[in-house]
Amino acid sequence: MNIVLATLNAKYIHTNLALRCLKASAQPDFNAIISEYTIKDPAFNIVSDIYLKKPKVVGFSCYIWNIEETIKVIRLLKKVSPETIIVLGGPEVSYDSNYWLRRIEEIDFIVMGEGEISFKQLLHHVDGHLPLQEVPGICYLVDGKFKMNPQGPKIDLREIPSPYRFQEDIPHLSKRITYIETSRGCPFSCQFCLSSIEVGVRYFNREKVKDDIRYLMDNGAKIIKFVDRTFNISRSYAMEMFQFLIDEHRPGVVFQFEITADIMRPEVIQFLNENAPAGLFRFEIGVQSTNELTNELVKRKQNFAKLTRTVTMVKEGGKIAQHLDLIAGLPEEDYASFKQTFNDVFAMGPEELQLGFLKLLRGTGLRVQAEEYGYVYVDQAPYEIFANNVLTFDDMLRIKQAEDVLEKYWNDHRLDRTVGYLVSETFETPFDFFQDFGTYWEEQGWSRIGHQLEDLFKRLEEFLLQDGRANMAVVQSLMKLDYLAHHQYQPRKPWWEKEMDKESQSIIYRKIIENPAIAGNSFAELDLHEREVYKQTLLVPFTLDLQKLSQNEIVSSDGYLLTFFKNGQSPQFSFIPKELV
Repeated sequence: MNIVLATLNAKYIHTNLALRCLKASAQPDFNAIISEYTIKDPAFNIVSDIYLKKPKVVGFSCYIWNIEETIKVIRLLKKVSPETIIVLGGPEVSYDSNYWLRRIEEIDFIVMGEGEISFKQLLHHVDGHLPLQEVPGICYLVDGKFKMNPQGPKIDLREIPSPYRFQEDIPHLSKRITYIETSRGCPFSCQFCLSSIEVGVRYFNREKVKDDIRYLMDNGAKIIKFVDRTFNISRSYAMEMFQFLIDEHRPGVVFQFEITADIMRPEVIQFLNENAPAGLFRFEIGVQSTNELTNELVKRKQNFAKLTRTVTMVKEGGKIAQHLDLIAGLPEEDYASFKQTFNDVFAMGPEELQLGFLKLLRGTGLRVQAEEYGYVYVDQAPYEIFANNVLTFDDMLRIKQAEDVLEKYWNDHRLDRTVGYLVSETFETPFDFFQDFGTYWEEQGWSRIGHQLEDLFKRLEEFLLQDGRANMAVVQSLMKLDYLAHHQYQPRKPWWEKEMDKESQSIIYRKIIENPAIAGNSFAELDLHEREVYKQTLLVPFTLDLQKLSQNEIVSSDGYLLTFFKNGQSPQFSFIPKELV
């Protein structure tokens, strides 16, 4: 019996852990083929690929980001292969299964919740060895009537087989994100999250998890992301795993975790700051809101002072990158309150600040309470809200404008020095910068056209010139530094207008060649040949003292920025005061 386990990932670099868990659990009785696609792939191409495998059963893993595209595939597949049995599973269809079975008549079965046992038993039924009523945790229609078989006991996670030992995955490990789980469930009850539905936390066998991680690293995995909802809920467990990953890490491997920051003890952070190699770990921290009433309404217990302590200690350690999350549209958080939340969190200086928008997921408490809070939302996945009783659609659109600029200018780290200066020295609050620039970006119609690196600099400069609040001499120097820092070779067409004629440049270059020390000792030590100075450096007017800037001080000092580009390496900068040339 041919079995295909399929999904449409959001991006090629993603992998689907659920399919591998199903495949591992179905063996040795059944050998399923995993077929992964993306939501950008044409439905016809996906159907053709699945059809050629001649499956009797096709199982689709469904989420809010792929359900609508998956429906198109299912309908086409049933047309060309009506005898194929279609099974759906995943968080998007595990709740309100009756709705899905009636909306998509091509579905034969839905597996609710954990699927390892249910899906295998369903395959035994299809193969003629088990009555349908004995298959746990599935839904289906019989003569138009909805049937739901009771779910079986929770799976003993210590006993399930590893989903990582498939030879066909090895060639892709270095190119894609590998997802790993060491626990299931969440101890919290956040009403916007599906994880709140499952009570309690269950753990996998620790030694098996460690063996899996060793295997993944041995076979080239570079990014390993833990999907545990709260990795550090058990301090002893987290410490054991941190120690293991530090002891056995390989160069170039990165581990990502979702942590709850306010329960992380200072001694754990101190241990990581002292022992973890830089870049080995990355933390994702869901803040969501700093409004106490909002957090109370969504049953989210959070000590913001302790959260701040954790984020600050981690940042000061300089070893671990942090990604903090916010959600716009939570109950009783109006525009002014969300602005405060944003500024509260931005003040901690996270490497990334993800600004998301509330989605009323099926099965969550907030979806049940949607009318109480006046939610207006899209009735198809991903169920994003338009407005609620304190946040208008106009407010939401404005926040989306700020989010667009936040992604381009902060999270992509294109202009760290420039944006850092603007949010601290020019605009009243960080949110004001992102909001005002985002609104200007939308008014210019730039959101409807693409952009290159140079465009990001040109558009920021245009906005600041018309806005009038910024010290443009300082800003333009910072922008030059940010721009050149992103090049490994001398850019042919910098975004700024030519500011020096060849004769003026030649005079300064001649003085540098005669006395390299005027460009600083580090430049003099390079001992460049005259030809190399002309060929591998760029000279531009600059108005800041680089040494002071490295100490986070903005001190004006007219002169020139000399940038040295060396064979694809990061550029080196030297500042030459005007009086020396």
